[in-house]
Amino acid sequence: MRITTAIPLLLLAMGASAAQAEVVMIVSARASQAPSVERVCQVFLGKLKSPLPINLMDKNPTRDAFYSNACKKDPAQVRAIWGKLIFTGTGTPPREVESGEAMRKAVADDPASVGYLDREDVDASVKIIATFN
Repeated sequence: MRITTAIPLLLLAMGASAAQAEVVMIVSARASQAPSVERVCQVFLGKLKSPLPINLMDKNPTRDAFYSNACKKDPAQVRAIWGKLIFTGTGTPPREVESGEAMRKAVADDPASVGYLDREDVDASVKIIATFN
């Protein structure tokens, strides 16, 4: 690859990573306790039942960033985990919502739930309990 081609590609890659959203784990502003990141990941991966997890729809970049950065799992691993739990009848996947706005509203309305958002979508109705880049 020539240098004249490599430099624009490198700049494009750097710009893409800089533009990546900052993902935050959230609970309702009315929640009495904030669960640990480890507990939340166990809930989102079907190992625990509480707090109530709320997910964005599959193939959402914020969802992928959450699982990758918080739980150290890529989308294929998450689908495989849930596929096995559903097939064996030992788990029910988290409720899914369509957007960051729907996520914020669902978590804000239920103090027993936990979710994640792009930091830009946070308002006073939810509390940030962890941040991931």
